[in-house]
Amino acid sequence: MKLHNLKPACGSTHSRRRIGRGPGSGLGGTSTRGHKGAKARSGYKKKIGFEGGQMPLQRRLPKFGFKNINRVEYQPINLSSLQKLAEANITTIGIEEMIAAGLAKKGQLVKVLSNGELTAKIDVTANAFSKSAEAAIQAVGGTATKL
Repeated sequence: MKLHNLKPACGSTHSRRRIGRGPGSGLGGTSTRGHKGAKARSGYKKKIGFEGGQMPLQRRLPKFGFKNINRVEYQPINLSSLQKLAEANITTIGIEEMIAAGLAKKGQLVKVLSNGELTAKIDVTANAFSKSAEAAIQAVGGTATKL
């Protein structure tokens, strides 16, 4: 077998349909476009969302709400969760420690919230703090550092 002897398998290739080449081809006349109408004409382009004159889906559904493209989403972490880490003898809590403890995922922004009670003195590093959480950390003698 040589390269010049290779052929596609029998029946695997088809000849291209030659549309609009006279009545003898079987594809002359309307050239598979049907009779009249916008789709039969040259230059036809359907508008996005057009459903043949039926009220399109985007006009049938009600409009509501607003998505702010500048929204910054934080992973909330409560003081009660930080207290549990402090009880496990972790005094310096950064984002890496929170990820290791399963409180946040890698790449997430972290915000510390004041839900729960903090009794241990800890140094916390996070992307954001609520005012009451920051006050609670400083009240026990710890530090709250924003990244």
